Amino acid sequence: MAIEHYDVFVIGTGTAGKGVAKDCAAAGMKVAVADNREYGGTCPNRGCDPKKVLVGATEIVQLAQNLKGKGITEVPKIDWQELQKFKENFTSAIPISTEKDFKKAGITMYHQSPKFLDETTLSVEGKTITAGKIVITSGMHPRELKIDGREHLLKSEDFLNQPTLPEEIIFIGGGYVGMEFAHIAARCGSKVTVIEMSERPLMPFDEDMVSHITKASEVLGINFIFNAKVTEVELLQTNYRVSFQKNGKTETVKAKAVFNTSGRVPSIEDLDLEKGNIAFERDGISVNTFLQSTTNKNVYACGDVSASGTLPLTPISSLETKIVSENIRNGNTTKLTYPVTPSIVYTLPQIATVGMGEKEAKGKGHDIIVEYKSVPKWFNAKRINEKTYAYKTIIDKNTDVILGAHIVAAHCDEIINLFTMAITMKMKATDLKSIIFAYPTWGNDIRGMV
Repeated sequence: MAIEHYDVFVIGTGTAGKGVAKDCAAAGMKVAVADNREYGGTCPNRGCDPKKVLVGATEIVQLAQNLKGKGITEVPKIDWQELQKFKENFTSAIPISTEKDFKKAGITMYHQSPKFLDETTLSVEGKTITAGKIVITSGMHPRELKIDGREHLLKSEDFLNQPTLPEEIIFIGGGYVGMEFAHIAARCGSKVTVIEMSERPLMPFDEDMVSHITKASEVLGINFIFNAKVTEVELLQTNYRVSFQKNGKTETVKAKAVFNTSGRVPSIEDLDLEKGNIAFERDGISVNTFLQSTTNKNVYACGDVSASGTLPLTPISSLETKIVSENIRNGNTTKLTYPVTPSIVYTLPQIATVGMGEKEAKGKGHDIIVEYKSVPKWFNAKRINEKTYAYKTIIDKNTDVILGAHIVAAHCDEIINLFTMAITMKMKATDLKSIIFAYPTWGNDIRGMV
């Protein structure tokens, strides 16, 4: 059987993989892609985009709840099945449209996860493939919990595709996914419990800001169990029983469905990386500043699967895509720089962060000014009767340069974008205060936060 050769072979068809493949094909290279899931990747199919559609409906409920008795007489209820149909408008066409794009670009497609045979050879769909450059963009998938009864656990994509929403839900893990889904489910009428190993949810975020979102979540009706290690999931007649260790004792809680939201890990276990002489670590493929494998010069990795030191976010995947495609086409000419990157959790209210926290700023030798306030009486919160609004900003005392911002607010996703721009441009607090913003907007509030 003849061995097919490609200039570039891309593993994964999400944001990163699609970008590299199309760039290289446009440059006249012979390109192929492979994916063992539906084409298009996690974000548009089973991640960020469908999640945000569900969040959109809960925003209406929350705003009505805030203003009930203040001009609003009734809080609407969410029809989960109708909402799911609406969500399908955004997701159903993604795989087909992605494949059409590849076909139009002259890119060969495979529908299986390849395995490395050596540094430049792959096995896929029973065929042997060689490539000048191989790009791994296989993303991440939910971490498996090594506990008894783990076969009963559902995953994040199961939640997004639930035909009916269970009356009682347990989420194991209080990170991004667990907290966002907990808020969606609670506002859709489910009784929600979050079990978290640490002493609080959202460990990467500022502790003071997290305390505000935790209190708001409890007011919503979410039950938290902290410092708890889940040990077993049992199927009962109509429920699932989750056992966990807390304070040296075994306790249990029951629900109609249990979701594993304990985190995500790089999707590399099926690639036989050892045969390809490809080093990897906990965060993914080991890469240099060119996003090239540290042990196999023929291999690059970008997006969530690369251990590049960046956050696993879609905009970062797009950035790394350009770096890899340029380095493949032009030789290693472009290095990864580490941009100021905001991170947002779409609970309601939202929680967002960008730049340095207090400990990081002090650790880097900055003499800092920390401004931390709870401001539910500011106009933008007050006009929608939102009780939770807080911020913490970090300023260098000597230079007046803004170093970091941490916010809990109804619309902090837009506020944090303005802080991201300010930090990227190394703006001083006095510079930010001098800018005229439209009033009364949430963006204008940043002038009062520094």
